[in-house]
Amino acid sequence: MNFDGIILDVDGTIWNTTQIVAEAWNKAIKENFPEVQPVTADILKGQFGKTMDVIGKNLFGILGDSDRNRLLKMCCEAEQLAINENQKDIAYEGVISSIKELSKTIPFFIVSNCQSGYIELVMKKNGITEVITDYECFGDTGRPKDENISLIVKRNNLQKPVYIGDTQGDFEACQKAGVPFIWAAYGFGRPETDDYYGKLERFGDLEKLL
Repeated sequence: MNFDGIILDVDGTIWNTTQIVAEAWNKAIKENFPEVQPVTADILKGQFGKTMDVIGKNLFGILGDSDRNRLLKMCCEAEQLAINENQKDIAYEGVISSIKELSKTIPFFIVSNCQSGYIELVMKKNGITEVITDYECFGDTGRPKDENISLIVKRNNLQKPVYIGDTQGDFEACQKAGVPFIWAAYGFGRPETDDYYGKLERFGDLEKLL
């Protein structure tokens, strides 16, 4: 293979939680800050990939800083509970089986702009905890995605890593971190340029692309 490590985004790359999250967040909004507009799965698709503080400002901007942070925390807690209780398979087709198979020959990592505890939940629900070598997120470090990608690269002494994500933000983070980008075209967004390493219409094509 051309690479010695594969770093994954989560939402829009591994799975799609937007409907579950929208329902959980709306419950928290209605019970605590009913003046805030409810969210939809489509609205969340446009927000996922941003850091949690930015999402809070974008969706709960009518609230002051303290209330906005409180609501965001409530929403995240409701989200974690809802995802943990969910019994439906919401991973994209071929993702989990491909990760498990390819991890026999190349290590996998996860870097996301999510809150603390979310990556652990993703791994647990998809049965991939044992095949993910390392992970990092905004909630744990307070750092943007490019810096967390660089942390993973340095911590694991990667010489030729590649990142798989689905948004312009993912692409920009890879540019800053100096890591090639593979676009998960089945996800939530797209890069504004075609200047990326490769494109996946389905995750199962990853081995062929590599």
